[in-house]
Amino acid sequence: MKHVVLILLSLGWLTSNAQHPPVFEGMTMDSTILELNDLPVELVKYKYGSEKISFLAIHDDEDTGVKAAFDFIRLNGGTIIDCQYGGQRNFAFSYNGQNFQTDPNSIYSRQGITFGLEKYGKTDVVVSDQLEQIGKEILNFYQPAKLGYIFTLHNNADEGFGISSYLPGEELESVADSVHINPMMDPDDMILVTEKVLFSKLKKENVNVVLQHREAEDDGSLSIYAMKHKIPYLNVEVQHGHLEDNLMLIEAGVRALRESYPERIKKATD
Repeated sequence: MKHVVLILLSLGWLTSNAQHPPVFEGMTMDSTILELNDLPVELVKYKYGSEKISFLAIHDDEDTGVKAAFDFIRLNGGTIIDCQYGGQRNFAFSYNGQNFQTDPNSIYSRQGITFGLEKYGKTDVVVSDQLEQIGKEILNFYQPAKLGYIFTLHNNADEGFGISSYLPGEELESVADSVHINPMMDPDDMILVTEKVLFSKLKKENVNVVLQHREAEDDGSLSIYAMKHKIPYLNVEVQHGHLEDNLMLIEAGVRALRESYPERIKKATD
């Protein structure tokens, strides 16, 4: 594992992968590189001002959320950890002459690792061990136990996955305990939470929001990990390109988190 710390002072400086947003003056970057066989996975922590809130982006092809987080951090201070591994959604790598692929949001339980690998092809015990370790390293870098929450950012495609996916009779019905829909919002733009208090706060804000069911299947995702470990979890899920809506939902999520868990937020920033 390689570790690099940089201080970025130029408005024109860009990250090495052009799809990621430009940093701004005064922002710092702390970078750790994980090696998944022939796939380098770089965890980049961007920070500006005090660490008032911390976001996590785990898919490298979902940059609208990262851009919205930059906009939020520019105005309010905070951090975002961005997983960078070639601008694609999945981890795709080889081991022992064979190719493997999985969703990086399926590596936070052993069951999820198996399901994730089987979805795209073959499984392997050594590869499963490696993915389990990568998941632990990502969590160690983000430090949810210290923060007292997990706040992730995801993007989706138009008219694909969205709030309607959680309604009765739909694919993700069993994942949802409760669903609130604002018919004036794009159904692709939403927040998923694991705690009822967060759901209630966001429902009052009249945004699309889903409360994850306590009996949701273990798919290895961070939301299931958070629920198992009793860590409040929020995921802002917005259609690619909906930058203003993404920022709006981030702001709503931060308000709900601060109002619901003021002591946790204070402790994390002390």
